[in-house]
Amino acid sequence: MLSLVLVAGWLRLSAAARNYALRPFETIANMLAALREGDFSIRARITARVGDARDPLSLAYLELNSLEEILREQRLGAVEATETLRKVLEEIDIVVLAFDPEGVLQIVNRAGERLLGQPANRLRGRTAEDLRLADQLTGTTPRTVELSFPGGSGRWELRRSVVRQEGYPLSLIALSDLSRALHEEERKAWKRIIRVLSHEINNSLAPIKSISGSLHSLLRKSRLPADTREDLERGLRVISARADTLGRFMASYAKLARLPAPALAPVSVGSLVRMVAELETRIPVQVVPGPEAICPADADQLQQALINLVRNAVDATLEAEGDRVRLGWEVHAGKVEIIVEDEGPGLGDTANLFVPFFTTKSGGSGVGLVLSRQIAESHGGTLLLEDRGDVRGARARIAVPMDEDGKAKDSTTCR
Repeated sequence: MLSLVLVAGWLRLSAAARNYALRPFETIANMLAALREGDFSIRARITARVGDARDPLSLAYLELNSLEEILREQRLGAVEATETLRKVLEEIDIVVLAFDPEGVLQIVNRAGERLLGQPANRLRGRTAEDLRLADQLTGTTPRTVELSFPGGSGRWELRRSVVRQEGYPLSLIALSDLSRALHEEERKAWKRIIRVLSHEINNSLAPIKSISGSLHSLLRKSRLPADTREDLERGLRVISARADTLGRFMASYAKLARLPAPALAPVSVGSLVRMVAELETRIPVQVVPGPEAICPADADQLQQALINLVRNAVDATLEAEGDRVRLGWEVHAGKVEIIVEDEGPGLGDTANLFVPFFTTKSGGSGVGLVLSRQIAESHGGTLLLEDRGDVRGARARIAVPMDEDGKAKDSTTCR
């Protein structure tokens, strides 16, 4: 009987000793599992004196706690770095797109949303072919490409590389808009030319007009045959008229060189559009109302740009014997887009639309479109011209950004 009690006691002590010996290993296993799952909240409690060579378990706990702290700091650093990279991608003007090996879009930044004209949640999962970007996934890079999308068109520098996300390869496309930089350099070149032309022509026009006036006065005092006098007077009138015309011509071009930086202030887009529509009296200008929108702009400059666009639209509509011009506005992705549609013959040679000395209208100076684009870009916006496609006529889109107070709260209201 005594032996049975001793055996039972020994078994109980043995089980307790076993549990006591295994519990630290369970603790270590639980900590390792937590670290594997990314849970860094568990720490081992060290009861023995740290550093005691006779207590290797405490040293193991100490190393596990140190490992947990290191991994937690690394995870925090990785999260912060990822968030910083995400913020940078959202704020830069470069379009960033990433496609998987099947050509399906996986990553798009805010600039890409603006260019493609849709939010990210509607773009992800679509193929490069569907987005008309299949050609950009092949070929040599870097290279310059011509692209046209709802959010902009022009020349872009294309760069492509391969990155990995969680070991998965992605084709990363970066598109840098070259149009604004090229327009700025082009504008500087035209300004230099205009300054030289203005100086030289004005220096010649002043004495020509003065001498023609003096000769005309002398002609009245002299006795000449009637036919000779008539020919001389006609010639002097032509000289004087052409001098006046050249003066006005160069004065209009000088506007391009003297356009000041915009003085920004809150502008009601609806009020501005209605005011411009009322200024045109040759044919009806139909106002198509959009959401209420306020944008920071120079009201005088923006009004002048719209007047130029509406005047061109009316000229084109009259040329094609159309009935009216439509003028309205929309709000897309933090920008207000003012749209002018005509019923004219459509766009002809688009390569020369923004060349200052080019015009197809008799008596035109070729300044209106160039000045309108310069005003739009000085506001951080764009001016696009396109054929309407569905019907006869052309469409001009001038887009300028809105500030935080002007962003749309819903689909119909923008304050």
